[in-house]
Amino acid sequence: MQLPVMPPVPPMLSKSVPAIPAEASYEPKWDGFRSILFRDGDEVELGSRNERPLTRYFPELAAAARAELPPRCVIDGEIVIAGAHGLDFDALQLRMHPAASRVRMLAGQTPAAFIAFDLLALDDTDYTGRPFVERRAALVDAMAGSGPTFHITPATTDLATAQRWFDEFEGAGLDGVVAKPLDGHYLPGKRVMFKIKHARTADCVVAGYRLHKSGDDAIGSLLLGLYTDDGTLASVGVIGSFPMATRRRLFTELQSLATTFDHHPWNWAAQAAADPELARRYGGGSRWNAGKDLSFVPLRPERVVEVRYDHMEGARFRHTAQFNRWRPDRDPQSCTYEQLERPVLFRLGDIVPGLG
Repeated sequence: MQLPVMPPVPPMLSKSVPAIPAEASYEPKWDGFRSILFRDGDEVELGSRNERPLTRYFPELAAAARAELPPRCVIDGEIVIAGAHGLDFDALQLRMHPAASRVRMLAGQTPAAFIAFDLLALDDTDYTGRPFVERRAALVDAMAGSGPTFHITPATTDLATAQRWFDEFEGAGLDGVVAKPLDGHYLPGKRVMFKIKHARTADCVVAGYRLHKSGDDAIGSLLLGLYTDDGTLASVGVIGSFPMATRRRLFTELQSLATTFDHHPWNWAAQAAADPELARRYGGGSRWNAGKDLSFVPLRPERVVEVRYDHMEGARFRHTAQFNRWRPDRDPQSCTYEQLERPVLFRLGDIVPGLG
């Protein structure tokens, strides 16, 4: 592979801001795997945000790149899987599997797509030192007629349109808006773009904790739950960003709530024999780090915490929630899914024709 921009390249990043800034180029914020794609003839490589190759996990993208993209190019974008109700991040995670046969099977059952939003190189030209408006125009020209696997993200310079996208597109699984300086160069690894994400709060039940990696006297993370309509306490995510002094104080405070799995709604060890996925998610290690212990100390579900979150992925928080405040005034049984804001469903095909 001989290209003017060679792998590995860390993607240009964004920093969070509370409001959509004026005088920028705006795009929907896609919720998938960030990837820079390199193509030189038949050679195709998909790099990840941490500069590790993703090519083996998405063989259908490598094949489609040879059919749909210019012969020599470097394109920044997002790998996504379109589901029946919008973007399906869970299906995307299932691709990170060591068995090539399983990857091939999933590639046929739930094929991925690539949403392109920046151009780093084309033929022998390095575009990273050119302003974004020029890179965007070149990307549109380069991908004219691409599809059905490779798509260009919508973009606008109209602030009102960007605000409408922010309000509407969440219903298709997107999680906000990205704003790019019109004259900005492509700066790998630098946070020079801006992201505006949805911010919400929810009152959750604290039903367990995991120990901190530093030892057995500090909290690593708190496990959160919400009650369903039938009274079942469902696992929705974790919070874990605390100062070390708070981690140790919480460890002491929570000992009075410690219980056994026999008297806990999340007796996952007993359920895992019937459902191996539960064993992986809650007690058998992480898909991303096979050596990471995901077991936990069960607590009586009596304490309520208010957390900040951006959006849901199915019945769980898509990203790690953030601690807001304790809610001693709330009855744990009142912490239900009914309190959550539900975005209006929006079709992916209305955002990018041919997707979903």
